[in-house]
Amino acid sequence: MRPRLTAHISPLLLKGGNKRGVCRLLCCQVFTPDSDTTKAMEPIKVGFRCLRPQDSELLPPKTMSDNASGVDLRAAVDQDIIIQPGKTVAIPIGMQLEIPVGYEGQVRPRSGLALQHSVGILNSPGTIDADYRGEVQVILTNFGKEDFVVHRGDRVAQLVFQRVIGAEFVLRDNLTDTNRGTGGLGHTGKQ
Repeated sequence: MRPRLTAHISPLLLKGGNKRGVCRLLCCQVFTPDSDTTKAMEPIKVGFRCLRPQDSELLPPKTMSDNASGVDLRAAVDQDIIIQPGKTVAIPIGMQLEIPVGYEGQVRPRSGLALQHSVGILNSPGTIDADYRGEVQVILTNFGKEDFVVHRGDRVAQLVFQRVIGAEFVLRDNLTDTNRGTGGLGHTGKQ
């Protein structure tokens, strides 16, 4: 029987952490119909640092359901932020991360904000590189027609961890031919 792939192939952040501020991560795997789908591969550890004492109540980020692929990032703002239609604001999250080499953090929009308020992330997904040590921020854009207000503690984005595969570029005089060739930017049409 062919193996069944799980819906998510990216690592998952477990709820909580320990007193040293290290979150535990689970990586999904390929399951056969007879395997136990609750078992996961060895977790990776992501260090985090709370930047302001008042933001500790918002950290560490947590999933909102048992099998969610991302953790929710909460706005660490001291006062309400109004994002006018067509405007973009960097929303602070109040933490720094130490992501293991070989992984990246992907900051993704929340579907509820997109559907209900036309609010999303301009550079989606945003990338947090393993060597970045600045504050995590979410570049939130109001694509709607009404002001959008960000309150302290609002869940403004999701963070999903992914493996990163490096590339070595090799200069070639010719590339192999394909059926597609140079076709791009909608060359296959709408239907």
